[in-house]
Amino acid sequence: MPLQLSTDLGKVFITDEVISIIAGSAAMECYGLVGMASRKQLKDGIAELLGRENLSRGVEVRRENEFLHIDLYIIVSYGTKISEVAHNIQSKVKYVLNDVVGLQVDHVHIFVQGVRVSR
Repeated sequence: MPLQLSTDLGKVFITDEVISIIAGSAAMECYGLVGMASRKQLKDGIAELLGRENLSRGVEVRRENEFLHIDLYIIVSYGTKISEVAHNIQSKVKYVLNDVVGLQVDHVHIFVQGVRVSR
């Protein structure tokens, strides 16, 4: 069921797929992020690096009442401070979804699935 925003000009319906693509795109702009990881990795045990065309696959969107909870599954660059990269991604995603799109994001959870040497 799409999320509905009411404006002066009418109603806007936003699907979870669009929200996940926007969140993934915002995350990819952050320094230290190599790529998004597959959510299946928790079961498979293999970190699958997804490219830019698969931004929504590493993002899970959940709705609780009026708020959104975003889960991001990421792979970070070797040599970066993981906590700092995760904090930057949380801030960027929450800012983009709250202030730019106008959605109410409550939590952004980061799941680091792997570390890669960036080339």
